[in-house]
Amino acid sequence: MNWLLLLEQILNGFQLGLLLFLLAAGLTLVFGIMDMVNLAHGSFYMMGAYFCATFTGWTGSFLLGAVLTLPAVFLLGIIVEVIALRTLYSRDHLDQVMATFGLILFFNEATRLIWGPIGLVIPLPDFLNDTVEIIPGAPYPAFRLAIILVGFLVAGLLYFIVARTKLGMLIRAGASNREMIGALGVNIRLLFTLVFGLGAALAGLAGLMAGPILSVEIGMGESILILTLVVIVIGGIGSIKGAFIAAILIGLIDTVGRSFLPEILDLVLPAQTAATAAPAISSMMIYLLMALVLAIRPQGLFPPKGVGR
Repeated sequence: MNWLLLLEQILNGFQLGLLLFLLAAGLTLVFGIMDMVNLAHGSFYMMGAYFCATFTGWTGSFLLGAVLTLPAVFLLGIIVEVIALRTLYSRDHLDQVMATFGLILFFNEATRLIWGPIGLVIPLPDFLNDTVEIIPGAPYPAFRLAIILVGFLVAGLLYFIVARTKLGMLIRAGASNREMIGALGVNIRLLFTLVFGLGAALAGLAGLMAGPILSVEIGMGESILILTLVVIVIGGIGSIKGAFIAAILIGLIDTVGRSFLPEILDLVLPAQTAATAAPAISSMMIYLLMALVLAIRPQGLFPPKGVGR
C-alpha cells in the first residue's frame, strides 16, 4: 500500500467532510429549529461561489472577496426567508419541498441572467496556490489544507455559539419547544430569520471554499445537496454533533474508497471485472451506509434532544 497516497486521501476526505459539515450544519439547524425542509440550501452554496468570484474580480483579492461574500450570502438568506419562506412554517413538508424546489429554479435562472451560462474562475493568491510539506516527501496543496483548518475553526466556533452563548440557548430552546419560548417573550420570528441567515452564510462559506477547486457553474449546489441530506440522515436531524461526525465519515469513505477499492477488488476479482465494479461500488458505499444506519437507528447516529446535543 502507498502510505503517502493514503495520507493524502485521508486529508482529502477531511476536506470534503468539512465542506459537507458546513452545508449540513446550516441545513440541520434550519430543519431542527424551524421544521423547514429547504431544498434551496444548495443554491446558497452556489451563490457563495458566484459572489466570491465577483468580489474577487472587483477587489483583486481572494481573501477580501471571501470576507465580502459571507455578509452578502447572510443578507441574501434573510431576504429569502422574509419574502418567500416565512409563510411556509405552518405548512406541511410537501408544500415546503415544492416551494424550495421552485427557489432552486429561480436561483439557477437568475444566475444565468446575471453571470451568463459560462462558469467563472476564482483565482487564488500565490501562497494558497502553493504546496505544503506535511511530512518530508509528502507535499499537499496549501488551499486544501486551509479548507481543513477553516472547517475545524468554524466547527469549533459553531459549537461555542450553540453551547455557550445566549443565542445558542435560544436556538436549543427553540428546537425543543418553540411555543414555550415564544410565550416567554422571545421574538421567535427574529430568531428564525437569524438562524436561516446563519445557515445560508455557512453554505456560502462552503461554496466560496469549493469554488477554486471545482468549477463555479449553474446548478453546482444540487449534487452536493444530495450528499448533505445523507449527512443529516446519518448524523441525526437537528444534531450539530451528528452532522460533524457523519460528514467526516462520509468524506473519508468517499475519497479513500475511490482510491483504494480498485486495488482491494483486484485481490478477489479479475482485473477487468474489478475495474468495472470499483467505481459503481464506490458511489454506492455512502448510500449503503445510510441504509444501514436507518435500519439500525432510524433517528440517526446522534438523535438530538435539542440542537447541538
